[in-house]
Amino acid sequence: MTRPQVVLVGPMGVGKSTVGRLLAERLGVGYRDTDDDIVAEQGRTIAEIFVDEGESAFRAIEKAAVQRALAGYDGVLALGGGSILDADTRALLAGHRVLYLSMDVEEAVKRTGLNTARPLLAVNPRKQWRELMEARRHLYESIATAVVATDGRTPEEVTEIALDALELKEA
Repeated sequence: MTRPQVVLVGPMGVGKSTVGRLLAERLGVGYRDTDDDIVAEQGRTIAEIFVDEGESAFRAIEKAAVQRALAGYDGVLALGGGSILDADTRALLAGHRVLYLSMDVEEAVKRTGLNTARPLLAVNPRKQWRELMEARRHLYESIATAVVATDGRTPEEVTEIALDALELKEA
């Protein structure tokens, strides 16, 4: 069975795409992001799906995209920030090498400006980001093989730490 070498999870703006590409390069494999899969399949942005159909419809689309990617991809795979809300998705991640990239709210502000292009942060971005993380942190931690804090670190530093952490977990 084909399985991703590493699955990246974490909040929006944490650097899953950037670190994922660097990890893939270092491991000599491809990189894939389920958010990109969804946009390509749906022909519209995630924000448009949220607006047009609502979060629950998006989550159903996301769940299917994650299931397909976990079943048939052997590179580095990044999941959308909220994909871990689904219990079936969390169960599918069992046995995978899952890297949780974390950051605090101040780092999130620096990186994303908590901009309103992100549908779940449209009203009071800082407060909503904190609430999202309070609701999700334990879920990320429950499925993680390794956790790497990205605060104040370059993508290259995060990649090095991630490789070390994942190798330590293998020993």
